[in-house]
Order: sequence, then C-alpha cells, then structure tokens
Amino acid sequence: MRESRRSPLKSAVPSNVVSPVRRCSRTACGRPAVATLTYVYADSTAVLGPLATYAEPHCYDLCAEHGERLTAPRGWEVVRLADPSAPTRPSGDDLEALANAVREAARPQTRGGDGGGRAPRTADPVEVARRGHLRVLRSPES
Repeated sequence: MRESRRSPLKSAVPSNVVSPVRRCSRTACGRPAVATLTYVYADSTAVLGPLATYAEPHCYDLCAEHGERLTAPRGWEVVRLADPSAPTRPSGDDLEALANAVREAARPQTRGGDGGGRAPRTADPVEVARRGHLRVLRSPES
C-alpha cells in the first residue's frame, strides 16, 4: 500500500475564494481590516481596538476608514484602544517642549569663561513645573 505525499493541511483542490488577508466586515467594502470592533452589551460599550489575532464570530473587522467613522447607538460609549505597534503622533505639548529646547540650545552663551568651551557649572537648575514626563527648569542665576 502506498502512502500519500500530500500534506494533511493542503486541499486537494486549490481555492482562490478564501483570502489570507482579512477584509472589512462592512457590506460591499473589500479593503483590508486594520481594527476589530466588539460590543459589550452589559456596559453599553463598543470597543474598537487593534486587529484581533484571529476572527471571532461576534466581532467585526473594520478597515481604517470605517474604523474612524464608527459611531455607537444613542446612550452607548465608544472606547478606542490605541494600537501599541502603530506610530504615535506627538502632542502639542511635546512639540512645544521640543521647540523650546531647540531655541535654548541655539541661544548664544553669555557666560564668561575660558573662551574655548562652556563655562563650568556653578549650580544645578531648579525644577519649576512638571507636565507628564516634561519638566520646566530654571537656571539658578535667573
């Protein structure tokens, strides 16, 4: 008796009907899915998060456009979970802090010194305020 060389996972008939890419669940939308929508009926909440690792029967895969335009029924809350692998956009505070740091670095040094480099530090700067991971520092001379 001769054994089959065909792998048990391969089909005897090749199929082009099933795509390895998951598509948007919305009718007539063929774009690839990037997010998964789940309804939590007990909390009246619609949760839109990163694309689930596998398709579940009670979840809906959505493309980027349909995910952005998602609205929930009246009285429901939409929770949008950030995708940790997606690049995050800097906030206005981050950009302002960066601009201030560049201005400070570009400001000419007015301290007297040895002429060739920076003047020796006399004291540490004083923390004036804090917002998240950013700190506002004031030099001890001012």
